[in-house]
Amino acid sequence: MASPQIPNSESQIPAELLIARIMQMHASISKLESLKPSKEVNSLFTHLVKLCTLPSSIDIKALSEEVQNMRQSLIVLSGRAEGLLELEFATFLTKLPQPLNNLNLFPYYGNYMKLANLEYTILSENGVVQPKKVAFVGSGPMPLTSLIMASHHMKSTHFDNFDIDGAANLVARKIVSSDAEFEKRMKFHTCDIMEVKEKLGEYDCIFLAALVGMSKAEKMKFLGHIRQYMRDGGVLLVRSANGARAFLYPVIEENELMEFEVLSIFHPTNDVVNSVVLVRNPIF
Repeated sequence: MASPQIPNSESQIPAELLIARIMQMHASISKLESLKPSKEVNSLFTHLVKLCTLPSSIDIKALSEEVQNMRQSLIVLSGRAEGLLELEFATFLTKLPQPLNNLNLFPYYGNYMKLANLEYTILSENGVVQPKKVAFVGSGPMPLTSLIMASHHMKSTHFDNFDIDGAANLVARKIVSSDAEFEKRMKFHTCDIMEVKEKLGEYDCIFLAALVGMSKAEKMKFLGHIRQYMRDGGVLLVRSANGARAFLYPVIEENELMEFEVLSIFHPTNDVVNSVVLVRNPIF
């Protein structure tokens, strides 16, 4: 029997079968009356994530127009469901006496921990160890990456979290206000990142969340704006997706990052969903 750690042609799911299964999942998800967390919603999305992280040799660029349209729809549905899950859970946390001590109750906490460890390793390998100021664009109501980075890796760093949704920031602020030290180091800004200009030049490192820019055109618009205003020599960590994981999140290709110096591209093969792309704004 083939080892699951080293996918080969025997252990990979055939692309046609995988696409058929994902299309079935999309049909079921599309029929839901609400994407708010429930037994049915949670079960469907858990199944979808498992499908999309199976070893496969699927080539997203080779998909038919029908499958590409389904994929775009699935990214939007998944993004909405993820936002609703985070909002419900973050709201629940604010009612606990010590919300920051209970982050591990979040269903995908382990996944975030693995991703943050991976991202910090990649940043460290590229000389970003204890940056003074970090921006996280698209932090949402449950700013787990910022919280994990601040408590486990970047213990003196100041974090500015940007989100267009004021309600999300309100809940995130409540979680952080339970700890005086965190509250000093972590701020939340409600705005469209396209309207943030000179301030982007303050950061040693900027994170761009996977769901900021749901389509390729939107994603490129955000990347272009950040590059224009970020500091020369500053680094930008972009979350992307690879293979079947691209049914959950938008993909950024290396050839779309020509304006940047590409430092690292990492595609996970475990249960982590996002690829990690690290680029530097060149110094001219």
